[in-house]
Amino acid sequence: MSVELADFKTLALKRDGPVLHVTLNRLDVRNAMSLQMVRELRAVLAQAEMDGHTRVLVLRGAGGHFCAGGDIKDMAAARGRLAEDPAALATTNATFGELCVAYANTGLAIITMLQGTVMGGGFGLACVSDICIADDSVVFRLPETGLGLLPAQVGPFLVERIGYAETKRLAVTGAKVESQEALRLRLVHEVHDAEALDWALGRIVTQVLACAPGALAATKALLAKARFTAPAALVPEAAQMFSNAVLGPEGVEGTMAFLHKRKASWVPEGPPAPEGAAP
Repeated sequence: MSVELADFKTLALKRDGPVLHVTLNRLDVRNAMSLQMVRELRAVLAQAEMDGHTRVLVLRGAGGHFCAGGDIKDMAAARGRLAEDPAALATTNATFGELCVAYANTGLAIITMLQGTVMGGGFGLACVSDICIADDSVVFRLPETGLGLLPAQVGPFLVERIGYAETKRLAVTGAKVESQEALRLRLVHEVHDAEALDWALGRIVTQVLACAPGALAATKALLAKARFTAPAALVPEAAQMFSNAVLGPEGVEGTMAFLHKRKASWVPEGPPAPEGAAP
């Protein structure tokens, strides 16, 4: 993960204070996710987690599409290596799942802005994001079973996102899910006109940055554990985490800021994002 930011070929990056905007940038193939893009997305995340400055990653796609799935050139290359490496296809496929696991486990806030096609590894990234917003052009596609394949890496994340029954329905029908159904299923949290998408992002980022970064990361870790642990079994651990937070620097600063009716030190300066309806 030693790639320098300037070396990225498949991503366009823009920093806005503690927010790092990451754009999938392979316009000619609707941002299909190549192995190089996977490596670069992993490198961006690793560097953001270590830089001590980034608090939010915003993912989007260039040219009106988020991601058209895996790059078939990489799959063809893996097929061509089967004689010397029988696991080549499985290894290539696993890299997409490992990417999603890395983004699912990060303590940073992950926001995806979705437009147009969302497939494959891009579908997986949407499922593991903390917040998904979309415009009304978005179309999620799960066509694998119609091609004699299976959504091997997307499937488990989709089960976690929308549940077993709905995932089965989508998988066995090779479904196409457009914006309003995606909102109903909670694949996305908000749908806006394309012109209002950046406005919605600004509002959400303002809300996220009002949260203490350490508390946000700890909360994400606790909630992730709660998916597979009975609440009663988490009581002692959650209590200790709460105690650590109260006694830690963020807890002290947050309490003092509340008592003195001022913003906490982690809240960026500047006017808040607009409330109410988008202009």
